[in-house]
Amino acid sequence: MAEENVEIIEDDPIEVRKAKREALIAAGVDPYGHSIKRSHTVGELNEKYAHLEDGESTEDEVLIAGRIMAKRVQGKIAFLELRESGCDIQLFCRINALGEEAFAALCDLDVGDWIAVSGTMMRTKRGQLSVAVDSFELMSKSLRPLPEKFHGLTDKETRYRQRYVDLVMNPEVRTTFERRFKIVSAIRRYMEDAGFYEVETPFLHAIIGGANAKPFITHFNALDRDYYLRIATELPLKRLLVGGFEKVFEIGRQFRNEGMDPYHNPEFTTMEAYAAFSDLDGMMDLTEGCIKAAAEAACGGLQIEYQGTPVDLSGTWRRASMMELASEHAGEEVSFERTRDELVAILEKNGGHAEAAWGKGKLISEIFEAVAEEKLIQPTFVIDHPLEISPLAKKDPENPELTQRFELFILGHEYANAFTELNDPVDQAERFRAQVAAKDMGDDEAMGYDADYIRALEYGMPPAGGVGIGIDRLVMLLADAPSIRDVLLFPHMKDEAPVAGKGAAAAAAVQVPAASVAPAASETVTAAAPIDFSNVVIEPLFEDEVDFDTFSKSDFRAVKVKECVAVPKSKKLLQFTLDDGTGTDRVILSGIHAYYEPEQLVGRTLIAITNLPPRKMMGINSCGMIISAVHEVPGDDGEPEERLNLLMVDDAIPAGAKLY
Repeated sequence: MAEENVEIIEDDPIEVRKAKREALIAAGVDPYGHSIKRSHTVGELNEKYAHLEDGESTEDEVLIAGRIMAKRVQGKIAFLELRESGCDIQLFCRINALGEEAFAALCDLDVGDWIAVSGTMMRTKRGQLSVAVDSFELMSKSLRPLPEKFHGLTDKETRYRQRYVDLVMNPEVRTTFERRFKIVSAIRRYMEDAGFYEVETPFLHAIIGGANAKPFITHFNALDRDYYLRIATELPLKRLLVGGFEKVFEIGRQFRNEGMDPYHNPEFTTMEAYAAFSDLDGMMDLTEGCIKAAAEAACGGLQIEYQGTPVDLSGTWRRASMMELASEHAGEEVSFERTRDELVAILEKNGGHAEAAWGKGKLISEIFEAVAEEKLIQPTFVIDHPLEISPLAKKDPENPELTQRFELFILGHEYANAFTELNDPVDQAERFRAQVAAKDMGDDEAMGYDADYIRALEYGMPPAGGVGIGIDRLVMLLADAPSIRDVLLFPHMKDEAPVAGKGAAAAAAVQVPAASVAPAASETVTAAAPIDFSNVVIEPLFEDEVDFDTFSKSDFRAVKVKECVAVPKSKKLLQFTLDDGTGTDRVILSGIHAYYEPEQLVGRTLIAITNLPPRKMMGINSCGMIISAVHEVPGDDGEPEERLNLLMVDDAIPAGAKLY
């Protein structure tokens, strides 16, 4: 009967390990261990005994613990690789030292098990520093095998989702997060040395404030009202300036209910700081010093490289106005002296699009983003932001259309944002009212009117400077990480696709959105529910608009999505990096962010027109057009609403395949 059980489970490694667990329990052995007092860490042993000569043994007894990463049994000798805190050491195990029963139990251990061992230090004749094991004890039985050693855990989606395995299998990942710890610690030390107090402010806010962003909403049961997860720590911290704490900072999480791409995650970490009697220049000095301290701690110097591009963090960083930089890169004057129509023309000439409600200040900001932002590779403080886009910053006394604000750009991305803080309650109240008006007109990122903050300012807030630094982006820069997910231990992910069996039944009960991603050819697909097309509105055929010869020149190709990201500063555009079969990546921008999140599309096979001339959008050349199917259905208010589905095809179709 026992043999039959073995035959049933022998091809299932998890069931085999579960059977071992049950056997241990039946024998009175606890497979999940107890506390121990280790004599050394593995790293300490590697350092302390580095001097041992080949073949040299000692009588030095040690007690260590870690995870088995490899096992090799050769007759009456076994070699195990033990990993602890990112450091490895060999265990040299002999039947003569352990005894037959213990040696057999050791050989029955699995890769992934945690064990504690005692023994003496030695170096083998082949030069491997080892612990000659006298005894061992199982600390935790691993029921699930680790990924195969030589291929490891390579799929990025799986690595992000199962970070606990990623840390085990990919040592460089541990190094990234060790750098993150050093960066945060260095920032904290720098701020404390500069006389700042670290404080904590609420996560739940009754009113959106401190930034323009779409919030997450939750319900506060005890108060029976909705609250918002904070989008910034600014307003509570400035209340503390009113209360007499002259230098305060907070390193904490913010939450913005917006898209995800390599530089954005809905949950992220910032350091915000406020100093009474400081100003924009003081905040630039603070920001520069803080980032330099983090770089020294994480990289050992100020000359770094990010994804192949050298970055020099030394010296005094450039300071230039937004209009100066916009004019420099647009090749013509960009200023409030130009008419609104002239600014619109400059923006549209450089691939942007102007909204009717935008004033000159917003247009200048959009032109800067279109022509200059991505070209700011070395650290640059962009100062003198228009009042229209800076509702919390103090006006420039020499030009009331501008504010005393900066953003720090490195490699074309923002790393810090700072103001000479507005402390006039009357001016602040007027700006809050303007934000409320914008919200009433449909801007769901506008702030609310915070009457309590106005009351605080009315008691008197000293002149002050304030700054916010994005910790995650800074870690990306200093750890040379291409995506924000690489520096978050637990990044947010879309739900795992259900596998056939238990998950499939549950998935069948879930209504799939119109823009859901087509399953891969290898996935098990449950039968889709019938779709009611009776209310669908289809545009008439425009058969007389284009002659056949013209249309036949359109080159429709299958393309594989290698990467898809949201275009910064655009709510609509997604940027696709595509394999079109030519061996050269093709970039296409498509205004479909309302229907798809970028991570839904990576790895999919789409259809695109590939022989259109490049078209500049948001300063990026878009080389082609992604094909989608569009129709309309009546909305809740009876008005037509657009529905869009990308045209996706079987993944078996190779990149570059031509459609006829």
